[in-house]
Formats: sequence, C-alpha cells, structure tokens
Amino acid sequence: MNKKFKRTLITSALPYANGPVHIGHLAGVYVPADIYARYLRLKGEDVFFVGGSDEHGVPITIKAKKEGVTPQDIVDRYHNIIKKSFEGLGISFDVYGRTTSATHRKTASDFFRRLYEKGEFVEKSSMQLYDEEAGQFLADRYVTGTCPHCGNEKAYGDQCEKCGTSLNATDLINPKSAITGNTPVLKETFHWFLPLDKWEPELRRWILEEHKEWKPNVYGQCKSWLDLGLQPRAVSRDLDWGIPVPVEGAEGKVLYVWFDAPIGYISNTIDALGDDWERWWKDPETRMLHFIGKDNIVFHCIVFPSMLMADGSFNLPDNVPANEFLNLENDKISTSQNWAVWLHEYLEELPGKQDTLRYVLTANAPETKDNNFTWKDFQARNNNELVAILGNFINRAVVLTHKYFGGVVPSVSVLETVDTQLIGEIEKLKTEMSEALDTFHFREALRVAMDMARAGNRYLQETEPWKVSKSDMERTGTILNIAIQTCANLAIAFEPFLPFMADKLVKMLGLGKITWDMLGSFDLVAAGSHIGEPELLFEKIEDSVVEAQVKKLQDAKEKNKLAAWKPEEVKVNVDFETFEKIDIRVGKVLECSKVKKSKKLLQFLIDDGMSKRTILSGIAESYEDPSVLVGKEICFIANFEPRKMMGIESQGMILSAVNPNGKLTVISPSADVAPGASVG
Repeated sequence: MNKKFKRTLITSALPYANGPVHIGHLAGVYVPADIYARYLRLKGEDVFFVGGSDEHGVPITIKAKKEGVTPQDIVDRYHNIIKKSFEGLGISFDVYGRTTSATHRKTASDFFRRLYEKGEFVEKSSMQLYDEEAGQFLADRYVTGTCPHCGNEKAYGDQCEKCGTSLNATDLINPKSAITGNTPVLKETFHWFLPLDKWEPELRRWILEEHKEWKPNVYGQCKSWLDLGLQPRAVSRDLDWGIPVPVEGAEGKVLYVWFDAPIGYISNTIDALGDDWERWWKDPETRMLHFIGKDNIVFHCIVFPSMLMADGSFNLPDNVPANEFLNLENDKISTSQNWAVWLHEYLEELPGKQDTLRYVLTANAPETKDNNFTWKDFQARNNNELVAILGNFINRAVVLTHKYFGGVVPSVSVLETVDTQLIGEIEKLKTEMSEALDTFHFREALRVAMDMARAGNRYLQETEPWKVSKSDMERTGTILNIAIQTCANLAIAFEPFLPFMADKLVKMLGLGKITWDMLGSFDLVAAGSHIGEPELLFEKIEDSVVEAQVKKLQDAKEKNKLAAWKPEEVKVNVDFETFEKIDIRVGKVLECSKVKKSKKLLQFLIDDGMSKRTILSGIAESYEDPSVLVGKEICFIANFEPRKMMGIESQGMILSAVNPNGKLTVISPSADVAPGASVG
C-alpha cells in the first residue's frame, strides 16, 4: 500500500463501440481517470494513460443486422465519434486504440495460446440454444423471452432489464431467436473455460488481505463474489465476429469479449510504445490503476487478474477506484431509451463549455453511491460557482491590475497579517487537496480548489484595493501582487479539473510550464512582468439553454412512449342487444371550463339537439386550455345514469380516446352533424 513506484500505468474501461459515450460514462470513469493522470503529470511523475474502444461482442452484430451493414462499419463509426468526443472534452489519453487492430488480434491470440499451452483452460461441453434456420448457436443477447422472475416478456438471455436479474438463455420462458423469431432448440457445443476457482485462494490473499485500502464498494463486491465461491468462466463463444480462437478444432468460435477486451489495454500500449511496453506491464516498479464503473468491478478485480496470474509474467493492479452510477434528472440513464446526455451532442450544442461539464460531473461524482445530474444543478453550479466565485475573482484581480498599474505586476512592499493569512490558507489547502487526490477523492479535491478561489474573493473584499488606491499605491500594489499570485495558484490547482480554463489563465499570466510543486508559492508571476488583457473565463448560462436540454430529454421520453405503445386487449364480446342499449349521440359544446378544486374534471355545457345538458369529464389534464373545445361537435353517451361529482350533477359521458402518450382526445365526427344525431 505504501510502496513507492517509479511510474504509473492508468487504464480506463474501454467504451463499447455500438454507440456514443454519455455523461454516465464520463462521471464514472473518464473524467476521474483524466484528473488523476493530469495530477501525476503536474507532479512530474512518469505516467501512461491508456484508453481505447471495445469493438467485439454480440450487441455490435445485432446493431449491424438491424442497420443492414457490417459489424466493422458499426465499430468504425462509433470509434471515431467516441475518440473525437474524448479529445473535445480534453481527456488526455497517451494512446486511444481499438480492439479490431492487427496488434490487438495478435496480442489477444498470443495471450490465449500461452495459457492454452500451459494447460490453464478446461474444455467443457454444454447444451446451448441453437437457431436451426439461421444455422448458428445463439449468444445470450440473441435470445429473448419471458423472465421467470418478473414476467417481463422482453427479457434478454443474459439479463432482464426490467428487474435486473442475471439470467442464462436457457432460463427464459418461451425463448425466441432474435435472428429469425423461431423457437431455438438445445444442441451440444464445447468451449474453453478459465477455472477462476483455481485462483480463488490467491485472489483472497491479494484482495482481502493486501488491499484493504480499496474503496468500500470495490472491496465489498469482491468479497461477496469470493464468499459465494468462484466458478469456471467460458473464454470462447460460437460467433463469427471477434478474434478466432487460435487452436485447431475451433472453427466458428471466437474469444469471448470479456477475455478479449482487457487485453486491449496491453495491445494499445504495444501500439504506442513498441518494445518499451513490457516496462509498463511487467516491471514491479510500475503501479497499475484501473478506472472503471461498478458494473466492471468483477472483471477488473477477479477475472482479468486471474488471467494475469495464469500467465505469470504481468503486474496486478495496485488499485481499482471504481465509481457507482450517475442518474439523469432522477431517472436511470438508458441508452436504448435515449435518456442520456451524449458527449458529442453536448460539445456541439454547448460549445466552449467543456470545463463546465467536467466541473459539474466531478462535483456530482458518484464516488460512494449513485448520484444525480440535473440541468438546473448544471446551470446553478456554472453561474453560482464557476462564474460568481472562480471567474469573478480572477477577473477582478486582472482588471484591477490593468486599471491601476497598466497590466504590469506590481512589487510587494511589507506584508500585513491579511496577506500572510491568505498565503497560509493556500498552503494549507494545497496539503488537503494533495491528500484528497492521492486517495482518489476527487469531489473533495475540487471543493478544496474552489475554496482557494473563495479565499481570494474574501481577500479582495477585506483589503479593498479600489479604496486603498486613493491614498496608498504602494499598499495597493502589494494587494494586487498577492491577488495575481493567487490567480497563478488557481491555474495550477484547477488544471486537473478545468484544463481549458487553466490553459487560458496560464497564458494570461505568462506562467509558462506549471508544476504541482509551484502550488502554494507566491512568487509565480514576476513583479514588473506584463499580464494579458482580462478575459471572461466563464459566462452565465441562461434559462433558455437548460430549458432546451430538458425539453430534448422530455421529447425523447415521449417518443419512447409512442414507440412502446400497444392497444389494449379487446374486451369480452357483448351481444347486439346489449350494444343497442347504449345511446351514443352527437352534441355541440357551448361552454367548457375546469371544475374548481379538481385537477381532472372539465365541465361541459352540451347542446344535445333537444335541450342543454351538463356533463363532467375527467380529461382536464389533457386540455390545458379547455376553451379550445367550445364550438366542437363531440360524441357522448346520452343515457348514462346521472351522478354527482364535486357537487355538480353530470348528465352523460363524453367519449374520448387514449393516445400513445397517455393524453385523452375527445371523439368528434369527421363531418358536420346536427346536435342530437345518433351514433350507431
């Protein structure tokens, strides 16, 4: 735990290349990984940050079939979108590769063959579902059916997305092939398995005894898996998309994506560093960290380490600082339902606000439990913190230096108590920030960085250089020198979090190369040097901006409702004589208004051709302005038994239809019909 390492290898979970990345991925994995990589670089440490796209697996083949393209077309498209998006947000990978590269194919094949030749796999036969028309075994995601736990009729063969239960395809009731829609049959096949149970004692010692410092959510999940007892896990699949199993007799079989993908960290390192790659993976003086989401804990703490143990020549991870999940507007993020904030769209729709997103995602990081992103909070944090605290202090310091000293940094005369207090506070906050960053508490580190900006604002308020300048320019110069030095400290403190802002501030102050050691110093900007013109580093986000984003999400939800809508089952048949008893007529709406103290009821005054009648209808929530119904001809049941609601007697029933979005629409004849006309 306290071992000193010469270098640090940082990996971040490979995003799956069947869609873009969203804010849940960013908050859970990529922003924290980037913060830590930038922090280590500022400290002058040797660090290599590995990323890449995961491009094999069944969901990619399903998407390709739906779109009528090849799996390669799918992964090419999304790899490019993801890579460009990460670059746009400033995620500072040293390499961003892909698992369809020639290097990866060779690396993964060689890895499998080494374990195969050492006898580390067991070969087992089992009965699996087979589509006779398609002529292929069905991977779990190619099977749908009824969940035996909750009755969901659209459960997948690996998991029910409604109740969250993990399944095997053979558990499903009435299984169907996603390829042909046919009922599959059971057929024998064989696969190679990695016997995780063989490595259980070593995993117990390594995790439970040697890494008690791991985050409680990570340590706890690992302990739970180990206490349940590990089982052999298949490393091959019957599929035509992936890396072929590199042994004789394995035709039609590929490496299972969970086995193939983590080797991508190794192959991407090889692609970037060539022969130097082993220093990062095998030298015991290299520390390896895996940044992942909680759904990947078992793969990175148990499965991948078992693979590395079986090989025998690789380092094991020193820490796996996994995060929990981020929700969106109080709902679980769903890529299939388009309930997400996609990074590539954000960068297009809110240009220049990369740091705002990084700030909000870090401030709301789901480090110990699931957390929530809302557009209102996004706006509030930008306006009340980035603009009003951080941006405000820097702007005041630079503007005042230009106003009173023409942009030339003044010299310091005698330091007063208020000055030394600020200097001491920044030094103390640096210590707190370093401790938080070293232990992967990025939310806390960001809060401390913002406290530095708060301290700067308090300093200007207490010293009031705009007043002091009227009688003592020497003292004014000291105050503004301290303020500019504080700005320089903020450039360093915020560089891991807000790299775009930090870069602008470094250039504005003429700092040159910054390092972590410089943080806490108050001679960073030389007296007599010229600083750049003041520039607003952040701008207010107006209500209209966030309202547009909220509407976009609501529109997606409405679209999903429409897509999922199915008409209700037809009710039990009635005979003609029963139907004839219902007297449906056409009436003309003379008046329509909401019933006081009722959310649901509208009060209609109807011309029924013979008289006027009052009818109440529970459709108020579907008509914001009921006056739009005045003058319309509508259908109603004339012989519905009168009843009182809210003290008003209703003399009939308005007929309405339920739309897919849940709203009700009154039924009207398609042509002009005289009030009182019968419908039948």
